[in-house]
Amino acid sequence: MDFLTLEKESMTATITIQHAPANALSSAVLKELSALLDEVETDREVRVLILRGEGRFFSAGADIKEFTSIPNGSEFSRLAKLGQDLFERVETFPKPIIAAIHGAALGGGLELAMACHLRLVTESAKLGLPELQLGLIPGFAGTQRLPRYVGRAMALEMLLTSEPITGRRAAELGLANHAYSDDELFTKAAELAAKFSQKGPVAVAAAIQLLNESKTASYHDAAAKEAEMFGTVFESADAKEGISAFLEKRTPQFKGE
Repeated sequence: MDFLTLEKESMTATITIQHAPANALSSAVLKELSALLDEVETDREVRVLILRGEGRFFSAGADIKEFTSIPNGSEFSRLAKLGQDLFERVETFPKPIIAAIHGAALGGGLELAMACHLRLVTESAKLGLPELQLGLIPGFAGTQRLPRYVGRAMALEMLLTSEPITGRRAAELGLANHAYSDDELFTKAAELAAKFSQKGPVAVAAAIQLLNESKTASYHDAAAKEAEMFGTVFESADAKEGISAFLEKRTPQFKGE
């Protein structure tokens, strides 16, 4: 890997973007992220992922220099589809992915962060979609995910002003789960990941799948799916272990089965 590193500890895998100076999301970076997801998805020793950036930023956006090498709009659309497909995989990944954001998450960087299951930020971090400042629009589903978190009116304001919001404001709006000081961010991310990793992987994957059902399914269809999966999960070895541990007043030992 040239631009990403992977470290595993205590059932948590930390993926770090190392693409100086701004951790731009070039095509090569996206391909490496896809490959690492392939690796950790089948790794039974990994139950939670943390995604972070090295240096001053989480990611300051797409690789604008790469844009100049794209010959036409059709190829530009193909790049957008590549990013959208990858970020959809992130959002539907069966293991929780926590974006730990410091410095800035702008453009494609914020689009990647929004695809993660939740976002932790520093209070002073800058989050925004400044593409319109370049005469462009977001291409990695930013126009679709941002209003889900901040509402349509605020999303339009952020897009049309191209002005970022602070991490503290992002937490107030619901774009981020929590805002911390610079010194706390990565420690808090590790603490949250540790809590997640103690839950049964079968139930975690089911919960993520059901939360994503609301994107396309009606309430009644999604609720019916929940009832169906309730029975499926109940028959898992993890469920049997969890119920036994509760009755025996001990900590459950889930195996993801």
